[in-house]
Order: sequence, then C-alpha cells, then structure tokens
Amino acid sequence: MGEYFMPRVAVLKFPGTNCEEETVYAVREISRVEAEIVWHEEFKWRMWDAVIIPGGFSYGDYGRAGLIASWSRASRELVEAADNGIPILGICNGFQVLVELGLLPGALTVNIDGVFHAKWVKVRINNPKGPWLVLAENGQIVEMPIAHGEGRYYHPEPHKIVVERPWIEYIGCNPNGSVASIAGLGSSSGEILGLMPHPERAAFDVQVPYPHTAGGKLFFESIGLSLRRGW
Repeated sequence: MGEYFMPRVAVLKFPGTNCEEETVYAVREISRVEAEIVWHEEFKWRMWDAVIIPGGFSYGDYGRAGLIASWSRASRELVEAADNGIPILGICNGFQVLVELGLLPGALTVNIDGVFHAKWVKVRINNPKGPWLVLAENGQIVEMPIAHGEGRYYHPEPHKIVVERPWIEYIGCNPNGSVASIAGLGSSSGEILGLMPHPERAAFDVQVPYPHTAGGKLFFESIGLSLRRGW
C-alpha cells in the first residue's frame, strides 16, 4: 500500500500581516490538511499544494494596499505558482496583492465614503468553480465580516469580466462602492480567488453573532476536499 502524503497549505506572512494565526487554524481544523505560516522571504511555491495570502496591512499599506508586497520576491514566487496551477486565495489585503500583481483583473481603491468599514455582510456566490468553491452552489448566499478601508473594486467593464469567472457580490448593501457590488473575484479557472470578506473570521460557530452564519467554513471545506482529491 502506497504512502499517503498530506497536502500542505502555505499561509504567507508579510510585515504587517495580522490574520495568519486564525487562517492557519481554520485550514487545519476545517480543511483537514497541513498548514504553516511562511515568512515571505522563505516562501518557495514548489513546497506547497496551495497558498493563502491572509489579511492585514502588508508594509503598512504604504503607497496603497498590497503595492509593496507585490514587489517582493515572494510575489514572483506567487506568479510562478499561479502559472503552474497552484490554488491561491487572497483574503482582504491578500486580494489587494493579487490585483496589484495582475493575477486578478481590475483595481482595489479607497472606500467610496473614505471610511474604514468593519461589519457583517451577506454575499452571493456566482459561477462557482475551482478548488475554493467546489462545494458552493450557484447563487448561494453566505455571511462573513469585512474590515477594510480600501475595498472598493473597480474595473471599466465589470459585467464582461464576470461572465466566465467565479465572482462574489454584496447583497443588501454595497459597503465600499464597488462596481457591480463585487466583493470577490476569481480567475477564469477559479484556481485563484480574491475575497474582501474574511472567511477565517466566520469559519466556526463560536465566531458568529447568531446561528447558521459561519459562511467562511465553505471555502475551507472546499479547498480541503479539492486537495485531498488531488487538485
């Protein structure tokens, strides 16, 4: 009988990242695969089966959110990972890094009212595909919290870019003024996914304000299943 190798997920840490501990915990407990926090200078994509860029304020959001992180050696590794089909999830600041790298289209800029928003939101999952959404149903609504000052998504032709790729939209409110109410966006294959809401802060019942709102659990269950199936 062959030896079983547990899939491994890197949770990438830049200076200013502050959501890495809860992200690793969610991967280990819900995805049921190995996960480690990896300092950006030590990251080598070939060592990992998937990568998560968690939230925070990489390099203090100097210039704009995600900009300096996108210049790092680790980001060059991320581009190679993406080119080789490694699943990548960017959460909040991680989404900003993916956009700055050009791995996802468009831009993320200052909230339309100039105010930092931290609140629970409802979002709808559209065109689910890829390893992060394998368990999602089209049109499924989940609840997760946001916490950002630069979460307003912009693209000059938003309705064209969402035709084939997975995307997630705010419903009931658009807290930052994103075009087409975009709260998250994937690559055409869904292997790369960016989210402004924080799934790691809504992954367990103990984290949520009332029953049945642990919407973040879906993403961790999906990647765990995908990796164990050999995505």
